[in-house]
Formats: sequence, structure tokens, C-alpha cells
Amino acid sequence: MNKLANLKNIARAAGLGSAALALISASPALAKDLNALIWCDHADPALLQPFEEANGIKVNVKEFEGTGAGLAIVEQSQPGDWDVMVIDSIDIPRGVEKGLFEPLPEDQLPFGDLFAEVKMDGATMVDGKRYGITEKFGYNTIGFNNTKVDPADMQSMASLTDDKYMGRIAIYDYYLPVIGMAAMSIGKKTAELTEADLPAIKDVLLKMKANAKLVGEVVASQTALATGEVDILVGGGEWVTAGLAKENPALDFSIPQEGAVLWSQSLAMFADSENKEMALKFIQYIMSPEGQARLATSSCYWGMPANTKAALSDDEKKALRFDEQPEFLARAQSYPSPDADLDKKMQDVWTEMLQAQ
Repeated sequence: MNKLANLKNIARAAGLGSAALALISASPALAKDLNALIWCDHADPALLQPFEEANGIKVNVKEFEGTGAGLAIVEQSQPGDWDVMVIDSIDIPRGVEKGLFEPLPEDQLPFGDLFAEVKMDGATMVDGKRYGITEKFGYNTIGFNNTKVDPADMQSMASLTDDKYMGRIAIYDYYLPVIGMAAMSIGKKTAELTEADLPAIKDVLLKMKANAKLVGEVVASQTALATGEVDILVGGGEWVTAGLAKENPALDFSIPQEGAVLWSQSLAMFADSENKEMALKFIQYIMSPEGQARLATSSCYWGMPANTKAALSDDEKKALRFDEQPEFLARAQSYPSPDADLDKKMQDVWTEMLQAQ
């Protein structure tokens, strides 16, 4: 929460005049805080401390999961409480529509160094202005143990419904990316899905479920793969396996011939931030080669840095399969982004799959 805004409110409630408020506003100690709404990867001290020490400030962070939860926090906050936000790249327009974000100065950020496919102009730009910059991305695809399964089988989603892997599969419990994978397995494009596609998608999901030992959220599904309870994770990817590669180099992921579902996260600056200069410095730091390497290998979860010049070690690049990204991105499709009615029907299909015996 923004301490300066709080003190101003207290001062007004106490009946203090404009002179007292001016003194509060001028306090350099209070002005140094940067307040960030983040995903857990940004809470890593290894990421934040170099920026804090270089700028003599404190970065106050509040973690959230999912755009809806983040926007709810903003709605419950006072104007000026927050300076920067991590958000799904595809959800930048939602924030712009609410008047939340400030256009970013493109000439002060390394857009030319980003993987072209994750600039996401269709989402991060609105009416010709750039409101977000993609900082990290990855894939919902097939995670697996390469000593327990045939890696060649993992080049096709058909393996996910093959009796050969009966009881050896976990499914990540998030309907949009797994429905996207199911759609791609039958030749559908995630950006073009309609209600008419849902019966065929449901059939694929039910076949996956019949092969699965469990359907679980992030921790449960990742743990099942890491401990050997299952050998394959549907919806897994580098975000599951790369961070565990040092402890278990057998954990790997594939981008099958049908493709994978691309996830990406962006940074945005709040229009009502009272510390925009430092907010921009923070975004510049995160997008620098050093900041990108620290973010990509965060203790919470690993992911691909958006900046092609990220200062990753050779081992880190190997775990993330950095050099293969152009090929992977060429086969990736975005999360399905249905309208409210179709989204509800997709959730219903997912629920029916979960309840199937």
C-alpha cells in the first residue's frame, strides 16, 4: 500500500493544512518506495535486491494469481497505491479499458531485442500506443521424464490418449491451456474456436482423463511428475521442468508436431502512479539482460526471457532450450480467448471431464 497516500489521508482527516501536506509530499524517504502487484517470480530477493541496492529504494510487492484477482486488488485500492503490475499479455486491453495503464516510451525499452513473436502487438498495443511489454513466456505442452517414456512419442499429442501410457499421466487443472492443447491435437486453431468445436474437444479431454492418474493444480501436478508418481504432465512445460533440471536432469518438455499453447506475461505501469520515473526504471531493469536472466530463473518458477540478449549461463539456456525457441514459437498458438458465453461453455466442458468416471 502506498505510504504517501495513506499519510495524506491521515493528515486530511486530522484537519492539517496544505503546508503539512506539502511537507509529507516532499519527504524523500517516503517517495522512494515502489509498489508492485506481481506474480510470485518477482518476489525473489535475487531479482529485487540488485535493483533496490542500485537505486536506494525498497520494492514493496503483493502477489496475486490470475488477472481477475489482480484487478480486484486494484479496485479495492486507492489511486496511486500501485506503480507497476505483472499481467497476462493478452489481458493488457482489459486494464487499458479500465483506464489503469500509462503508455510506455518505446524508445526507452529494448523492444528490438525481444523475440518477435512475443511482442504481442495485438494485445500490448491499444489505439497505436504501447501499454505493456512482454517480459517472460513459455508453453503449456507436454512435460515428461525422458528415462521413463520414449521421447519420440512425446513429439505427438496422440501419445496422451495411447493405452501405452495408461495411468502414467497427470493433467494440469487449468481449462484454457489444456482445452487449447486438445483443440490443436485435432487440427483446430485456438484463436478460431467456436461452440461447434466443443464436442470434439470434449471427446479428446475424456480420452486424456481416462489415461490419467490425476488432475491437479500447479503444485500437485508438478510434484507428481517430479517424484515419479506419473511420467507425463499434460499442460506442463519449461515452467515445470527447467527449474528442476539440476536435481533431476531426466525431466524435460516437448513441443509436439501439433504445437503448444503459448503463455506470456507483461509489465505495465499504472497511470496514477506517483513514482513513474522509478516505475520505468524498474521495467527497464527487468527487461535488461541481467534482469531477464534473474527473472527467467526465479526461485518460484522458471520461464523463457522475452529478451534474446538475456544473460543466461550455458546450463540455464540448455534447461530452457533457449536455442530452440524460434522453432518452438513458430509452432505455438495463443491461449483461447473466447467471449463470455463461449468461455462459460468451455468451463462446463472442463467440469464434465473432471467429473467423468
